[in-house]
Amino acid sequence: MNRDRRDRLRDAAVAVLAEAGGRGLTHRAVDAAAGVPTGTAKNYFPTRDALLRAVAERSLERYRAVAAALAGAGPGPSDAEELAALLAGLLRDVAGPGRARTLAYLELQTEAARRPWLAGLLDPIAASDFAAYTHLLSGAGLPAGPEQVRALTLALHGALPHLLAGAPATLAAAGLDDLDSFARDLLAAINSVETTR
Repeated sequence: MNRDRRDRLRDAAVAVLAEAGGRGLTHRAVDAAAGVPTGTAKNYFPTRDALLRAVAERSLERYRAVAAALAGAGPGPSDAEELAALLAGLLRDVAGPGRARTLAYLELQTEAARRPWLAGLLDPIAASDFAAYTHLLSGAGLPAGPEQVRALTLALHGALPHLLAGAPATLAAAGLDDLDSFARDLLAAINSVETTR
């Protein structure tokens, strides 16, 4: 099979899932989004589960590429201020250029609640965030115990749907209407979490 066409179809499937949700992810919609003849997606991904698997695998590839780029960008933030700026930038990406990728990922998580095999494919993405934030907290000279890492990771993950929805009152109530302040306040709160062990 043509690898370039396969990747084009997988990228189109990510875009369709982000735009139309789980119910809108059909072979015909992917064909249209990829600009290929009807039936092409079905030739590459014969079932809906195969299509979901393709989106999950593409999401994991993209995640690893972003992680590799961050790892290659130097030692990372050296203090809380630099880390706050990085976190605020990551959150801005969710509501901006990374919006479709994040929407597709959240749609996949919803599908994974009913498909254990899909949950297994997605698990490395979320699980690796805990290790990444351990590294970032530690490099910034902040406490990086399990409690702090869990609090930071889950707070950031919890912010995603609110940023995507963009409801002004909710964003203000959560402090997400000012991402720089949100990131600084979150790190201050994380820094005050006591280790229980």
